[in-house]
Amino acid sequence: MRLAGKRALITGAARGIGRAFAEAYLREGAEVVIGDINIAGARATAVELGCEAVALDVTDQASIEAAMAFMRAGGGIDILINNAAIFTAAPVDEITRADYDRVFAINVSGTLFTLQAAAREMIAQGRGGKIINMASQAGRRGESLVAVYCASKAAVISLTQSAGLNLISHGINVNAIAPGVVDGEHWDGVDAFFAKYEMKAPGQKKREVGAAVPFGRMGTAQDLTGMAIFLASTEADYIVAQTYNVDGGNWMS
Repeated sequence: MRLAGKRALITGAARGIGRAFAEAYLREGAEVVIGDINIAGARATAVELGCEAVALDVTDQASIEAAMAFMRAGGGIDILINNAAIFTAAPVDEITRADYDRVFAINVSGTLFTLQAAAREMIAQGRGGKIINMASQAGRRGESLVAVYCASKAAVISLTQSAGLNLISHGINVNAIAPGVVDGEHWDGVDAFFAKYEMKAPGQKKREVGAAVPFGRMGTAQDLTGMAIFLASTEADYIVAQTYNVDGGNWMS
């Protein structure tokens, strides 16, 4: 019950990694609000888990503000996980401005302005808080076909550092998690990109990246929950502006 009495908003939590975070936080005693652009999916998940849901489009400032008003009306916000994100891949000479704008609108602007809105609420409440951004091993290095996504996650790491240094004076800890390759339904889309551009059979890229992980397999959403709980708990009060790799040994920094 390390998060008992805490109220958490998790973005992009109708399914996948965000849902796993919601389940873990509920087990630790937190009140959880699932924020998702797919409000029908968010409500269905919330009913299943026994928590709340709110419509949240992280590219829309009015939607962000409405979600914060929802949090305020229900008792405030103590924890934010900026989990909403999308992936794209293409050779550099085929990147489109539309793809770039969409990825950065969600992965970078969405992270920044949701973080900002949550921080304003936390400052007004006067009881500090914890903000956890979802980065990626892709933000640690460039990858041949993944320039835009890698750049977006590198920006998340940098935002985490700057926001962490700025907000700790208000008792708000900002840190991030950098997963490696995490299995899940999104990998069907990722695998399809690599099948197209690397001329691989469907499923081949997924098998290759899993085999290349030093731990011996791809990660799961549940592999990330321990770090998400830790960073939201009082045990992490002295941790500021850090990004933790949870990737089975794929990257060391």
